[in-house]
Amino acid sequence: MYEKFGQFIDGKWQKSEKNETYEVINPATEEIIGKASKAGRSDVEKALKSAEKGLKVWRNTAPWQRSYIIRKIADKIREKQNVLAKWLTLEVGKPLAEGVGEAGGAADIFEWNAEETKRIYGQTVESRFPDTRVHVYYQPVGVVAALVPWNFPLILASRKISTALAAGCSVICKPDVITPGTVMELVDICKECGVPEGVVNLLSGDPASISEQLIESDIVKKVSITGSTRVGKLILKKAADKVQRVTMELSGHSPFIVFEDSNIDKVADMAITAKFRNNGQVCISPNRFYIQESKKDEFINKFIEKTKKLKIGNGLEDGVQLGPMTTAKRLSEIEELVETTKKEGAKVLLGGKRPSGFNKGYFYEPTVFDNVKDDFTIMKQEPFGPLVPMLSFKTFDEVIERANNNDLGLCSYVYTNSMEQAHKASELMETGCVAVNTAAVAVAEAPFGGIKQTGYGREGGSMAIKDYLNIKYTHLGLKN
Repeated sequence: MYEKFGQFIDGKWQKSEKNETYEVINPATEEIIGKASKAGRSDVEKALKSAEKGLKVWRNTAPWQRSYIIRKIADKIREKQNVLAKWLTLEVGKPLAEGVGEAGGAADIFEWNAEETKRIYGQTVESRFPDTRVHVYYQPVGVVAALVPWNFPLILASRKISTALAAGCSVICKPDVITPGTVMELVDICKECGVPEGVVNLLSGDPASISEQLIESDIVKKVSITGSTRVGKLILKKAADKVQRVTMELSGHSPFIVFEDSNIDKVADMAITAKFRNNGQVCISPNRFYIQESKKDEFINKFIEKTKKLKIGNGLEDGVQLGPMTTAKRLSEIEELVETTKKEGAKVLLGGKRPSGFNKGYFYEPTVFDNVKDDFTIMKQEPFGPLVPMLSFKTFDEVIERANNNDLGLCSYVYTNSMEQAHKASELMETGCVAVNTAAVAVAEAPFGGIKQTGYGREGGSMAIKDYLNIKYTHLGLKN
C-alpha cells in the first residue's frame, strides 16, 4: 500500500537514499499493512533544500492564487474522503464513520485557510511627523516543520499544512511511523491540486531523528507540534537554541462537569460521544467526570446503560463504534493504569479488561470507575483511552477549584441549564477551550489550543495564521 509513495521531496515521490523501510501494523488485526519508506539524514537534507527553494516560489505567489490552490485541496479531500477514511481505519483503528468525519473536518480546515490567505491585513499608523508614514505588514515566517501525531493524522496535518500554505510558507511534514499512509495520501492530494515543487514536503521515518535534524537546521524558522507534553518540552528546548517560532498543542486532561439541573439523559449521550471518539485516544477527551451529588447515581446508570450498547470491533465492519487501541504499547499502558487505579481503591463498575472473543487486535473495553479520589494516578496522568473515573461534588466553587487543579489546560466540558452557571464556569475554567452543553470542541473557524503545560499558540480560526507570519514595521520618509 505504501509502494506508490515514499519520501515527498521536490514535488515528487521517491525512495529514501538507502531504500530502507519499516512495517506498519493494523491495530485491529495485528497484521502488517505494508512497508513504508524510511528517511535517512541525506533525505532530510534534500527536503530542507527543497523547502528552501519552494519558499522562494510560494511566498511570491499572489494570495488569490494561493487561495485557489488551497480550496482545490479542500474539494479533492471531500472527493477522496472514503479513501482517506479507509487509511485512518487501517492505521489508527478508528471506525470508518469517524474516518469520514475526520476527512470532512480536514476539508473544512483547508477551505477556511483558503479564505484566510486573502485576509492577511497590514496596518497604517498615523505618523507623529508630517513627512513620514508608518506601515505595518506581515510576511511568511519561512520554512515550517510540521510534526504530526498518530491519533488524528489527517486533521492535524491539515491544520499545519493549510495554515503554512495560507501564510505563504513552505512546509516539511513528518507523520508518525504509526500512520504514514494517511498523511502521504493528503500530500499526494496537494501535489495533484497544483502546489508547486518544494512547497510541501514529507519525511517518513524515525520521528526523533528526523525532528532533531529539522530543528537543528538553520533553514527551519518555525516548528508546529501536536504531541505529549514530555516530547513537546524536549522539542522546545532544541528550538530555543535556534530561536525558532513554536506552536505547541500538547497533552490534555479534560474535566467533564455535570450540574444537577442538567438533562441527564442528553448529557450522557454527549459524554459518550466526547469520551469514546477514537476510543478515548484524543487530547480533548473528557478524563475526569465530576457529577453533582444529587445526580451522580442517575448519570452513572445512564452512562453505563448506553455504553453497554456500543459495538466493539474492526472499524471496517458495519455498525462498529469502538475500535482498538492504536498500538500494543497503548494497550499495555491502559492495562497498567487500570490495575493502578484498582489498587488505589477504585471500584470497577464496567469493563476493566480486554473484550472476550477477540483473539487479535489491541482491543479494550470501555471502563467506568467509582470511588475515585482526586489524588489517584488516573486523575493526574492522561489516560488516552476508554477509561472513565466518576466523582461527585457539592458546590459550584468546589468543583471549579478541583477541576482546575491540574497542570494541563486544553479543554473542559460544562453542562447546566443555568446561563449564569454556564457563563461563570466557562470564564473560570483554566483551559484554552470550553464546551458548554455540547460535545463539539474543535472546529475550523475557532482557535484551538491550550494553556499551562498543554502549550501555547493556536491552530484554527483567524488567529492561527498569525503564528506563521512575521510582523514588519516600516517608517517611511517621504523626502530624502
